[in-house]
Amino acid sequence: MSSNGGSIQLTAQPRTEKKGSAIRGLRLKGRIPAVVYGSEIEGTPVHVDAKEFNKVVKTGRSEVFNLAVEGGDTIPVIIKDYQQRDNQWLHADFLKISKNKPLRVRVSIDYQGIPVGTKAGGILQIQETEVEVEGLPSDLPSTIEVDVSALDIGDKLSASDLKLPKGVTLHVSEEELLASVIVPRAVEVENAAVEGDAAATEGAGEASENKES
Repeated sequence: MSSNGGSIQLTAQPRTEKKGSAIRGLRLKGRIPAVVYGSEIEGTPVHVDAKEFNKVVKTGRSEVFNLAVEGGDTIPVIIKDYQQRDNQWLHADFLKISKNKPLRVRVSIDYQGIPVGTKAGGILQIQETEVEVEGLPSDLPSTIEVDVSALDIGDKLSASDLKLPKGVTLHVSEEELLASVIVPRAVEVENAAVEGDAAATEGAGEASENKES
C-alpha cells in the first residue's frame, strides 16, 4: 500500500487460476484472492497482499482508495465485502465507484463512553456494530461515533439517535435497536426471589393477624 497524492493506493495482480488448490496456494503466500466489479467493468479476479490489505481495512470500508491492477488500470474502489476466518483473510470484493454517484455502504458504529447504568449493575448489550447508509463517496464517514455514557438501565439506542454527516442518509428503519443497557439475568432472578419472599412474608403476617382477630 502506498500514498499517492494523499490517496491510498493498493496494488493488485491479475488472477487467472480459480481452482481451490491455486487459491489456497495464494493464501499460503500471504495473498488474498479478490474480485473487482462495478458499473462499466466486468468481474475481474485479482489478488492482493494480505498485510497491505489489512492496513486499508483499518481506514474503514467506506473509504475510497485506488486499486492499481498490474498491467491494467488504476481504479477508484471501496471494500464492498470480505471474508475472514481464524484471523485469516479468505476473500475480498472491491467495488468500482463514481465520485459523483451516491453509494450505499455499511459503516461501523463506534460506541464511546461508559453507560451510567453499568455503575448500577447494568450491562451494555450491543445489537448492531454496523449500519447501512447512503451518500456521495466524499461524504461517507469511515465510522459513526455515538456516545452511550448517558444510557441508564432500561435505556435503548436506536438508529434514529445517530448523528450523520450532511448529505448522508440512513438506509435502515429509524426504530432499529442498536444497543441497550439491561439488567443481568442473575440479578433479575434474585430480585424476583426477594420480591416473592417479601410477598410470602406479608401474606403470612396478614393470615396470622386474621387468625388472632
